[in-house]
Amino acid sequence: MKTLFKDFTQTFEGEFLTDELHQKLYATDASVYRKIPLAVAIPRHISDVKKLIGFADKHKISLTFRAAGTSLAGQCVTDGIVVDISRYFTDILNIDVKNKSVKVQPGVIRDELNQELKKHNLFFGPNTSTSNRCMIGGMIGNNSSGTTSIKYGVTRDKIISLNCILSDGQEVEFGELSKSEFFKKLDLETGEGEIYRKLYALLKEEKLQNEIHSHFPKKDIHRRNTGYAIDSLLDSEIFDLTCSKPINVAQLIAGSEGTLAVITSATLKLDPLPPQHRLMVVAHFNSISDCLNAVKPIMQADLFTCEMMDKQILDCTKGSLKYAPYRFFIQHDPQAVLLLELNSDSIEDLENQKNYLIHLLTTQTKSYANSLLEADDIHKALELRKAGLGLLGSLNTGKKAVACIEDTAVSLDDFADYMQDFENLMQTFNQSAIYYAHAGAGELHLRPLLNLKDSKDIADFENMTRGVAKLVKKYNGSLSGEHGDGIVRSNFIKMLVGDDCYQALTEIKNIFDPSSIFNPGKIINPLPMTENLRYQPDQKIAELETVFDFSKENGILNAVENCNGSGDCRKTEKSGGTMCPSYQATKNEKDSTRGRANVLREYLTNSTQQNPFDHQELKEVFELCISCKACKKECPSNVDVASYKAEFLYQYYRSNSRHISDYVFGYNHKINQIGSIFPSLFNFTLTNKFTKNIFTKIFKVHKNRDLPVLSQQTLYDGIKLKQKNNSSKKSFIKKLYLFIDEFSNYNDVQVGLDSYDLLTALNYDVQIIKNKASGRALISKGFLKQAKRLANKNIELYKDLISVETPLIGIEPSAILSFRDDYLRLADNKRAVEKLSQNTYLIEEFIANEIKLGNINADQFSKEEKQIKIHAHCHQKALSQSKFTFDMLNCPENFKVSILSSGCCGMAGSFGYEEDNYDLSMSIGELQLFPHLRNIEQNVIISANGTSCRHQIKDAVQINAQHPVSILKNALI
Repeated sequence: MKTLFKDFTQTFEGEFLTDELHQKLYATDASVYRKIPLAVAIPRHISDVKKLIGFADKHKISLTFRAAGTSLAGQCVTDGIVVDISRYFTDILNIDVKNKSVKVQPGVIRDELNQELKKHNLFFGPNTSTSNRCMIGGMIGNNSSGTTSIKYGVTRDKIISLNCILSDGQEVEFGELSKSEFFKKLDLETGEGEIYRKLYALLKEEKLQNEIHSHFPKKDIHRRNTGYAIDSLLDSEIFDLTCSKPINVAQLIAGSEGTLAVITSATLKLDPLPPQHRLMVVAHFNSISDCLNAVKPIMQADLFTCEMMDKQILDCTKGSLKYAPYRFFIQHDPQAVLLLELNSDSIEDLENQKNYLIHLLTTQTKSYANSLLEADDIHKALELRKAGLGLLGSLNTGKKAVACIEDTAVSLDDFADYMQDFENLMQTFNQSAIYYAHAGAGELHLRPLLNLKDSKDIADFENMTRGVAKLVKKYNGSLSGEHGDGIVRSNFIKMLVGDDCYQALTEIKNIFDPSSIFNPGKIINPLPMTENLRYQPDQKIAELETVFDFSKENGILNAVENCNGSGDCRKTEKSGGTMCPSYQATKNEKDSTRGRANVLREYLTNSTQQNPFDHQELKEVFELCISCKACKKECPSNVDVASYKAEFLYQYYRSNSRHISDYVFGYNHKINQIGSIFPSLFNFTLTNKFTKNIFTKIFKVHKNRDLPVLSQQTLYDGIKLKQKNNSSKKSFIKKLYLFIDEFSNYNDVQVGLDSYDLLTALNYDVQIIKNKASGRALISKGFLKQAKRLANKNIELYKDLISVETPLIGIEPSAILSFRDDYLRLADNKRAVEKLSQNTYLIEEFIANEIKLGNINADQFSKEEKQIKIHAHCHQKALSQSKFTFDMLNCPENFKVSILSSGCCGMAGSFGYEEDNYDLSMSIGELQLFPHLRNIEQNVIISANGTSCRHQIKDAVQINAQHPVSILKNALI
């Protein structure tokens, strides 16, 4: 096989990867399944795709095409070749404003498409919860729907035509055909003509037509992915004399999960932008049944969305850094809520719609509260709902919310009865399923809690799905509404549609793909449902000893397993936020949060090494992680890759030697401590051209970087001198301790002095002690035992000094926020560190809170007008909020302050200084921050509270950014 692959790559212009790392990266999607592929191909153009098809057909190797890899049913899992189209097939080819259509390649991201279409007052309606990373090719393959399907339909409804490549390599376009055009196709002496002839011969049989009408889902169920959509072809003038609708074989390709043909471009129908006036009513219910029974009566209103969330989902949001603030509209403790969105071009009409909906809720349902949301609050509520899948991944019960019965759809007329039968069935398995998603479309994502490492739960997994399939058949529903059949549901298609219809589906597969090279094992001739799971049944995995404490997650492996593959980390910079900067810059799966978690899980589960962390592949996936901690907040499953990386580095280097640069950067606080004895001499060695060249070569520092120089005195000494010279006694608002971090103490002393001067001028009693370094650099480099010693010493120093009345305040975000994050995993004294974490604040947090309390006001500052743009440190954005800096700087009356949507600067402590990382560091900054800064007027002040952020800004765009505390201190009257 290696020789075959080597010969093939001589003409293949894309990437063809057969290494172990990429095999493991692409072994899973967002489902419970796992298969190791032979190879991963990343084609650059259509010619590459055709070469792959020819190669696969010749050597009888399967091809599974993959976009974002967020499939929930195992559609992307294969032991053949995975073909990733997400890197290069990303162009919007044409926007036809007049005819409201767009032509795109399959790797175009749904939300990014709509960002472009918005310029023309158009949009693509189907709206999945993965819309900021899912791609059009995947949406077509799955016939995706989303929250707005009750208004805009499903992806199949939006397809005008598809350009495809068939299994023989022929390029064809499937689109709408009139009766005469269709019969002309039958005369073609090509593979395309053969397809049309065989389709016609198959579907014209009256007996089969009757079987299809009898066994396929009811007509009013618009979410329907049961096998191939042969029922949609019957709904045309070719097969129905009463119908004038043209036939479109593209509708058959939609929902076929890449098993029939390869899509190279799609022409899609568009809709005008939704009406500008919106509001949402959130109806609260004391029971699931009350909520479900409310759906049909409220659908009398003209709803834009009707989405459900149950208590288990809502409870998952309570501990989420990102989503907990989005719970503001929840009243009391509901068992379920319905998110009911309305919109209109007229405020008056919207008000009438709202009144009618409230009337329905109060007279025909048992809702006990109805929250009204407007503007950005609607977005927050919908984000909470979108996070449902990811939030379920953070359950640390040993069991996971498993996708198997989560995609059923029934007629709204049957909805309440079906749900009652469903609940009765779940009780026979001692299950109380999780309920969320598209209630208004007759579809809920109902997930049982199962441990698929346990053979009993694996049996329940299959038996439960079979029971639900029978229930769906009883109501003539669809076992898959939008997530597809894949591996998890394909085994039940025959039972649902009957022998004759299933035979027709088999013939459809043979018509399009006679050699079965396209994604075999899905829909037709399915793989067994309970095989190829991520874990072997009853597999014993040794417990792993770690320095970081992962006990809350039941160990590091369980923490890593929280990644369910939903791919939130694959959103690009165009969607905002920070996660995941390395992926955004490289677009490589290995550099995503998901990729890192998947590979770590693979080795912790299946490694035969005595040290399961001792793998070069793990080193490769973690080396470009910049430990920004964005995933800790933005990943709904709370996947914390910065912690995993630190633990990995510690464990890996127990078995391997380090480069000297690790010690230099990790122990920089010690080096600076020694250098501070003779700071001028130390600085000379850093800045002198000869000695600098030596240092950069030995320590692998990039030639374009200047290492931070030392101040002439330490911050500790500077504050002590100020305290000595100002010994006057006065009454203070509050006593506090200022943490002397290693960056402010040696390098950014002026920022530290500004902090002290500002706080004392504002009438706070600022105390300092000789604390230890925070250990931030040691943690980032994986020197965890050494960092643990520092953490324990700092906790011992502060535990009796810090309280609610006397907080600990810090300047450098990455240092002070360690008390609220890394120290919780490192410290031995858990009670003390918990107490400290609750009373430790970033200086901007402290001042912003004091402003709210009225202890600080605008009268204490200058009236001078200043424009300020804020770039916040990644750790502040992850573990706190940028808004604290905004609120602090907004205190002076004439300060005009705004927060840049700037992502990560790319420096990340020592990361950007290192020779191997320099280019990526700058690329990350170029994604969002640098372009913003280049377009800023000269008189605008740039605020950046991270020391590495300020250095990166200076190096990249030659702007001297200021710490926000220095800006505020300079405004004191």
